[in-house]
Amino acid sequence: MCGRYAASRRPEDLAEVFEIEKWDPDPRETLAPDWNVAPTKEVYAVLERPLKDADDRRPVRQLRKLKWGLVPSWASSPEGAARMINARAETVHEKPSFRRPFAARRCIIPADGYYEWVTGADERELEVEGKKKRPRKQPYFISPVDGSVFAMAGLYEFWRDRSLPDDHPGAWWATCSVITLAAETGPLGVAPAEGPSSLASIHPRMPLMLPRGRWSAWLDPSLSSVEEVRGLLSAPPEGLMRAYAVSTAVSNVRNNGPELVEEWEAPAEPTLF
Repeated sequence: MCGRYAASRRPEDLAEVFEIEKWDPDPRETLAPDWNVAPTKEVYAVLERPLKDADDRRPVRQLRKLKWGLVPSWASSPEGAARMINARAETVHEKPSFRRPFAARRCIIPADGYYEWVTGADERELEVEGKKKRPRKQPYFISPVDGSVFAMAGLYEFWRDRSLPDDHPGAWWATCSVITLAAETGPLGVAPAEGPSSLASIHPRMPLMLPRGRWSAWLDPSLSSVEEVRGLLSAPPEGLMRAYAVSTAVSNVRNNGPELVEEWEAPAEPTLF
């Protein structure tokens, strides 16, 4: 699962990393660094599609703002978007909400890393089976060992609000979802001195990180063969990630700041006299 993540990179830095051809540099349109990205927030995404009203219909790599929580194009309302933040890699190609964007509207959602919360084994097993949402306990921040951008595989979709006229700024919603897969069972690249030694021991799911070599194929809207696209869903090599405990302050979506990704140290035991 990916239910919260950090995204502090400046758009100009993302534009360089992802070789963006089109983005709006207007400071008024720039998203502020967000250390506690939660469902339904606006986020940056990298995608390829023709520019609106352009004579040249070739796909152009763009940095766009999307709302996290996919609303299917056929939905009668945007209600339920917060439940569509993740799509499972094993079934994304066949689920009604995701199969159309999976074929032609794929994106990359850049992040610094993501948060997960560790709980007991019994509750974890229930969540794997989809029977229970576990309560949040100790949060961990998970990010690439080398400090690079965490390129999460995503899907995007457009939804038309038929209650509004065509020229209304809110007539169209652009939304997205993060693809997840079974968490790695191998050792972390950098593990905490005490605590989980693998991603699977933190949470049974993880966002699919796309290695740089897969970016172009994943973003290519002309690649529409379901089997070919599914071939891009394999997990990256193990050992690329690190994880460490962070403050429980991240559990409150109102908290936001770089302190949320600072490594947490247990307070010293009080001295008794």
